[in-house]
Amino acid sequence: MGLNRLSGFVAGIGASAGALVSTMAWAQDTLPVIGKPVDGAMGFQPAATSLASDLQGLDHMILYIITAIVIFVTALLVIVIFRFSRRANPNPRSFTHNTPLEVAWTLVPILILVFIGVFSLPVLFKQQEIPEADITIKVTGNQWYWDYAYVDDGVTPPPAAGEDAPEPLSFSSIMLTKDELAAKGYEQSDYLLAVDNPVVIPIGKIIVMEVTGSDVIHSWKIPAFGVMQDAVPGRIAHLWFKAEKEGIYYGQCSELCGKDHAYMPIEVRVVSEEAYKQWLAQQATASLGNTAPVKFAAAD
Repeated sequence: MGLNRLSGFVAGIGASAGALVSTMAWAQDTLPVIGKPVDGAMGFQPAATSLASDLQGLDHMILYIITAIVIFVTALLVIVIFRFSRRANPNPRSFTHNTPLEVAWTLVPILILVFIGVFSLPVLFKQQEIPEADITIKVTGNQWYWDYAYVDDGVTPPPAAGEDAPEPLSFSSIMLTKDELAAKGYEQSDYLLAVDNPVVIPIGKIIVMEVTGSDVIHSWKIPAFGVMQDAVPGRIAHLWFKAEKEGIYYGQCSELCGKDHAYMPIEVRVVSEEAYKQWLAQQATASLGNTAPVKFAAAD
């Protein structure tokens, strides 16, 4: 009877360990890599938020306008070169101004700028007006890695009577070396992009990032989300996004911050609500390799 109990106990440990390994590996095994630079490619990464879609649409519109202006000005220069050269126009005219033309080249640029402003200002306001967050994450830039803390009340369980408030889930995110990539399920092409502890968020939720720095100015940027915010020591800035596509997204520190500036990437995994709850449950018993235990409540 004792042997049977021992066998059952060992089998239970094996099943639990297998479930934990499965939970740790699910993201890399099933999530598509969307926000990743591609060698030789041009253009933007696929937009994963409405902010990124708006920015890319605005960029394309302005590109068309600028292209039309460049073609028009180039055509005028060509006309002037041939029509008003010394050979074609040996006796130059002596007038000094042309009022209708001066009015036109003043009003037309104003109208173009107003037209651009009508489309660009709403995009700017949408970025800068921070909505109410579903999940708030504090990100701190360090030389040369990132710290994250999930500071929501809904993430950290309330303290029991007579107990101190628990620490929020927090962990450091450090770039993986080439030797560590395979063990973590990454490809060699993910070098300089993959990290040991990525940020995990659910799809379709408003995420507000509180961005600051601990030493020098850094910058938190995810191109596919259309967000970038400087991390200034002593100040807390905010950005927000709502990811619309499940996947793995990469970013980089985008403010020169020292000799290892190029070695502090950002990785965000956008997962389903169910997968996010599984990840939360895992954090209740795992510390993600940190020296301090991670406290993370499972979502309701």
